[in-house]
Amino acid sequence: MPHVNMMEADLAALVVIDVQEKMLATVTTSPVKGLIERLVGLIKAAQLLGVPVFYTEQYPQGLGGTDRSLAEALSGAVGPIVKTTCSCWRDEGFRGALQKTEREHIILAGLEAHVCIQQTALDLLRVDYVPFVPMDAIGSRKQADYDGAIARMRQAGVELSTTESLIFELVERCDHPRFKDILKLIK
Repeated sequence: MPHVNMMEADLAALVVIDVQEKMLATVTTSPVKGLIERLVGLIKAAQLLGVPVFYTEQYPQGLGGTDRSLAEALSGAVGPIVKTTCSCWRDEGFRGALQKTEREHIILAGLEAHVCIQQTALDLLRVDYVPFVPMDAIGSRKQADYDGAIARMRQAGVELSTTESLIFELVERCDHPRFKDILKLIK
């Protein structure tokens, strides 16, 4: 039985990957409105709990910038970190920014499940980080690609969960000073 990790706020960082206008318009694995709502909730929860938030953009000249519906939630986040690599880890700017946090539980959300999310997760595993992926806060253009990515990440040892589950792991306790604020995000 593989070892299962629980998310810890003091060890966590959130990375919102490539939620760009042109890419978002092609996602079919989840209704875009719900995907954005879950991403916003995850970002706000991370910010409430002092978890560093990063966001990336892949080739924004061609794919556009980060979707405007995330702009307000991402204020105060590190980014956009513009990259040309599929794996965030293979981008020197991203890698340096993440290493400075000294965080090892890395939540990966955004697009696309079978490309940048999967490659980043596999690279993070390789260098001894613990990647967590909320399956309802990632998407792909094709269901088969999404399903294949989930299967491959699960087999590799990526911690797969849901947005709500990870948020509750981050807050941990019902007597946490931010618990009521977190409940408002989820309801």
